[in-house]
Amino acid sequence: MTAARRQRKSWRGLFFFLALAGLALLVSGGNMASRAATTERVVSDPNSGLAIDGFDPVAYFIDAAPRLGSPEFELSYAGVVWRFRNEGNRAAFVAHPDVYMPRFGGYDPIAVARGASAPGHAELWLIAEQRLYLFYNAAARDAFVGDPRAAIHGAERGWPAVLRTLSP
Repeated sequence: MTAARRQRKSWRGLFFFLALAGLALLVSGGNMASRAATTERVVSDPNSGLAIDGFDPVAYFIDAAPRLGSPEFELSYAGVVWRFRNEGNRAAFVAHPDVYMPRFGGYDPIAVARGASAPGHAELWLIAEQRLYLFYNAAARDAFVGDPRAAIHGAERGWPAVLRTLSP
């Protein structure tokens, strides 16, 4: 193989690597770390595999209310099945799952801050700092409302330890 041909091959390999890296960055929305942290474990129904009991995660933001999704608009993502009310909500989720997925995979942030993994309920919810949080009970939601930043900070500290206790 000539020196010129070896150099062309090495450039092709580098181009391929950069193209793959660019694609990964594009798919992640430019923020691969936060996306990975969001999708590691998601609360789901063990029988159906549905995330957040089949409620549309985008509806919390659009309708300011929990709304059931339709089997017609399903998407498999992060190891669970998500349902949406319409194609527009599904497309919004596909474009930005890290925005619309419940924070901490749908586990109650108050419990996570205490080192426990209590699954949140789809109808006990709150949007804070442009993220969806689900709660185990109304008392946990009330505690969160009292100081959302402190609750979020505590949950962020506790999440790695809780995550290690969750089965894959």
